[in-house]
Amino acid sequence: MPFAIFRCCPTSQFLRYYETSTNAVLSKLDVSIIDVEAFNCCGYPLKSTDKLAYLLASVRNLAVASRKGLDVVTLCNCCFQSLKLANSIMMRDASMRDRISRMLQKEGLVYTEDIRIRHLFEVLLEDIGIDAIKNRLVTTYEDLKIATHYGCHLLRPSPMMQFDDPVAPRRFDDLVELTGAQSISWKSKLDCCGAPAWGVHDALSIRLTRQKINDAKAGGADFLCVACVYCQLQFDRVQQRHMAISPNGASLAPVLYTQLLGLAMGIEPGELGLDQQCMDASGLTAFVKESV
Repeated sequence: MPFAIFRCCPTSQFLRYYETSTNAVLSKLDVSIIDVEAFNCCGYPLKSTDKLAYLLASVRNLAVASRKGLDVVTLCNCCFQSLKLANSIMMRDASMRDRISRMLQKEGLVYTEDIRIRHLFEVLLEDIGIDAIKNRLVTTYEDLKIATHYGCHLLRPSPMMQFDDPVAPRRFDDLVELTGAQSISWKSKLDCCGAPAWGVHDALSIRLTRQKINDAKAGGADFLCVACVYCQLQFDRVQQRHMAISPNGASLAPVLYTQLLGLAMGIEPGELGLDQQCMDASGLTAFVKESV
C-alpha cells in the first residue's frame, strides 16, 4: 500500500537532501510513496498563537489524505506531533470538530477518524522490519559511534505520540544499530536541541545546543543522528554559525538517519546530501567496512 508522504515545509528550502535521501532509501526498500500537491503546512508555526488556524491547516491535510485513501507518513517530528495532536482534538472535542468540518466542506473535504498518522521510523520498524532492512544492506559500519537525538516531539506527550518509552526509548537506537554502528549512552540524550528558542532567545538556544554537543562528544560520539527537520537545522546551520563566532568550542556534525542508512544500502553520498550540509559529514564514509 502506498503512503502519502508529508515532507515538512522547510525541507524544500533548507534540507532538500532529507527529501532525496528519503526517496532513495524508500525506493531501495520497495516502499511506494505519493507526493500530494494539495498538502499545506502542518500548522506547527500557528499552534501557540491561533488554535483555530492551526487546526484547520492540520486537519485539512488529514482530510486530503483520507479522500485519497492513504495513510500519512511524516519525515519531521514537529509535523508528526502537530498532525497527531490535531487528530486527537478532533476526536475528543465535538464543538471544534463541527466547526472545522464546516470549514472543510467549502472544499468538499471530510475529516474521518480512521486516518493514520505515522512517522517514517514506524514504517521502517513496523511495515518493513529490522531483519528485512538488514537484508538490503550492502555494507555495514565499523567502529562508528552514534549519539541518537530523538527530539522532543517524537516522544512527548507520550500518551498521544505512543512511539516509544519517553524515559528510556530504544527504537531509534535499534534502527541505528542495525547498520553496524554503536548507539552510545550519553548524558543529555533526551534534552531539547534548542531549536524552539532560536530567534526568540538565541543565547538559550545556543546554550542548549552546546550542552548536547559537549555531552555527545564526552560520550565518544563520532556523529549525532537525528530525524527531525528542525533538530537537523539546529545542529547543522546554527552550530556552524556559532562555530564562526566561537571557533574553539567542541563541534560534532549531525547526520539524518536516512543518510546513515542510505550509505549502508550502497546509495551514493551525493544522493544522500552528505556534501550539502554546513557541518562536514563526509567523514561518515570512512567508517564503512567491506561489503557484507
